Amino acid sequence: MKIYKVGLPFIGMSSLMLLMSPLANAAEMSNMDHGSMDMSGMDMSDMDHSSMDMSGNMSDMDHSSMDMSDMDHSKMDMSGMDMSDMDHSGMDMSGMNHGSMDMSGMDHGSMDMSGMQGGKAPADARSPDYSNGVPYGRFGKPVMMGSLPLWGVSVDDLGYQFDDDQINYEFDTWYGTDSNRVTLRSEGSIQTKDDKEIDSLTSLSYWKPLSIFWNGEAGVAYDTENDKSAVMAGIAGTAPYFIETDARAYLYTDGQVRLDLGAEYEWRLDQHWVVIPEVELTAFSKDDTDNHITKGFNEFGADVRLTYEMLSRQLAPYVGISYETALGNARDLRRQEDEAVDSSSVTAGVKFWF
Repeated sequence: MKIYKVGLPFIGMSSLMLLMSPLANAAEMSNMDHGSMDMSGMDMSDMDHSSMDMSGNMSDMDHSSMDMSDMDHSKMDMSGMDMSDMDHSGMDMSGMNHGSMDMSGMDHGSMDMSGMQGGKAPADARSPDYSNGVPYGRFGKPVMMGSLPLWGVSVDDLGYQFDDDQINYEFDTWYGTDSNRVTLRSEGSIQTKDDKEIDSLTSLSYWKPLSIFWNGEAGVAYDTENDKSAVMAGIAGTAPYFIETDARAYLYTDGQVRLDLGAEYEWRLDQHWVVIPEVELTAFSKDDTDNHITKGFNEFGADVRLTYEMLSRQLAPYVGISYETALGNARDLRRQEDEAVDSSSVTAGVKFWF
C-alpha cells in the first residue's frame, strides 16, 4: 500500500479555487441584462414573497417583459426599495392584487406630476373677453341692458268723468338705469266747464330700489290747489298677493304735511280683459280752512275699471265707475261751503305706456 503525501500549499490552493467559483458566478450575474429574460412561462403564483428582502437597488433592472399577472404581492415589504430608474412600461399587472400592499413608507415628495391633467390653465388658453378670437359681427360687442340708461312713459289714467264733467289724468316718466332713475310724476283733474280750473300735484324725484319688491323716492313737488311747494318722500312697490301699493308724504313750506296712500290690483279675466279696482286715501297734519282742509283723513276715493289690452299690452281703453267721499271734519266743512260731500260718476278713457 502506497501512501501519498500532499503538501499544505496544494490544499490551500484547492480551497481558494473552490471559494472563488461562486464569487465569479455572482459577479457574472450582477452584470446580466434581465431585459431580454423571458419569464412569461414561469409560474410564480405559489411563490411566497413575504420573506423576500428587496431593499436593494433595482434601478437598472428592466422589467418590461415580466408577466406578474398571477403574483400575490399582499405580503411584500417594499418600503426600502429604490425603483426610481426602473422601466415598467411593458409590465402586465392587470391580474395583480394590490389590496393588501403596504406603501406607507414610500416617499412621493419628489414625484413629478406636472404632465397630468388638471392644474392651472396656460395664460393663453382663453381670451380675456371669452370670445376666443371670434368677432362679434356687425352688431358689435353685446352690453348688459341693466348698465344702459333708458327712459319710459306710463299713463295710468287719462279719462273723462261724465257726471263731474272733468278730465282726470295720472302719468309718470323716468330716465336712468335699473338702479338709479330720475322720475317726473303728476296727477290731477281738469274742469271742462265754468272756470276750467286745474288741480294737480306734480313731483320731480330720485328713484332707487330698496329691495326686491319695493322702491324709494325722494324729491320736490308743487301743488296747484293750494299754490305751495313741498319736499316729497315715498315708497312704492308690490305688496303680497300682487297688490300695487304706494305711500307718499309731502312737507309744505307752511309746515303742512300731506299723506297719500293708494292700492291697486289687476284681476286678469283672460289674455286681454282686465278688471282694475283702485282705492286712494288722503290725510293732512293740520287744519287749513282757506284750502278746505281739515286735520286727519280728508278724502277717500275708489274706482273700478274694465280694460281691454291691445297692441302688445301697451294700449288699454277702459270704462268704469268712480266714487269719492269726504271724511271726518271735512264733511262738515264741505257742507258749510255748500259743496257735495259724496260724488260718483261713470268714466271712460285709456291707459298706455311706451
